[in-house]
Amino acid sequence: MTEKTRKRSTRPTRRPRRTHLRILFTCIGRRIELVRAFRRAGEALDVRLTIHGTDLNWLAPAMHRVDRAHLVPRVGAKGHIASLLKLVRAHRIDLVIPLIDSDLLALAHAAPHFERAGARVVISCESTVRTCRDKLLTFNALREAGIDTPDTCLWAEALARKRHRFPYYMKPREGSAGMGNYRIDTLDELKVLGRRVPDPIVQEFVEGVEHTLDVYTGLDGRPRCVVPRRRLEVRTGEVSKGQIVKDRAIIDTGCRVAEVLGGCRGVITVQCMVTPQGRIRVIEINPRFGGGAPLSIHAGADFPKWLLAEFLGRRVRINLMGYKDGVTMLRYDDSVFLAHAKGRQRRPAGR
Repeated sequence: MTEKTRKRSTRPTRRPRRTHLRILFTCIGRRIELVRAFRRAGEALDVRLTIHGTDLNWLAPAMHRVDRAHLVPRVGAKGHIASLLKLVRAHRIDLVIPLIDSDLLALAHAAPHFERAGARVVISCESTVRTCRDKLLTFNALREAGIDTPDTCLWAEALARKRHRFPYYMKPREGSAGMGNYRIDTLDELKVLGRRVPDPIVQEFVEGVEHTLDVYTGLDGRPRCVVPRRRLEVRTGEVSKGQIVKDRAIIDTGCRVAEVLGGCRGVITVQCMVTPQGRIRVIEINPRFGGGAPLSIHAGADFPKWLLAEFLGRRVRINLMGYKDGVTMLRYDDSVFLAHAKGRQRRPAGR
């Protein structure tokens, strides 16, 4: 070997640029818009994506818009996490992205197992997820940090009060999608509905306009973009009409919540009420992609592109308010048609 050849051979080799990623969305349900957004992000980064999705049966619409669809046991059932780990190993999954609240705590707890299997779960740390899932813990964390939030207590504590200031707002302590949520106007309603709602909490009722904040915290937990969405209309717990509101006070609230929680990853959604007097009162936090995230993405906050770029080790420039103000989303029904009436027994053909 010549001296010249020896010198050339000692140079560090540059790592090859990855051109293919495999993503697994859990409990994919109806999240077709989000799948499309990730496909666009892959194209913009010149990365080929293979998108996998899981659900309980083949009748979930988004199962027919992924490259590979898989049936898994119900969330919380024995074998649910094991089935996801099996998929990760079999298909060499790179990223696992959960999409519903009930899936989060188990996935946060099992994240190290997925890491050893070769996949990164885009999820906040377990303690953060636990705080967000339990609305009483959420109240305590926000109140302790000095963040404006409605008074919250257990149903039994509210029922034992000698004096009441109706209306109240009742919801399950670990509920989601608006299920089991009620406005309470009388003592009789408090008694009756409290027996109907699982593990109920009671909150101070807040008049105002509800906003959902998409807070991008990436893979390092730093809040770098906050997009407030005014909720104009909601259907089955998910926004059907919304509008971007570039309000600095609301944006600062979203940053503050993420900083107080600590351990956030990916996108978290912070729900708040803006009162007629201008108070910003945080009412709920969901550490996952919200159902209305496609509006923020369309307005210029390209969460999928940023997330994929970060995972690939590429430099990402993100502006806290680098998106269009006033963009409005008006959702409508669309359909997925199956060739066979018994779609439950048929494997999706892909996208």
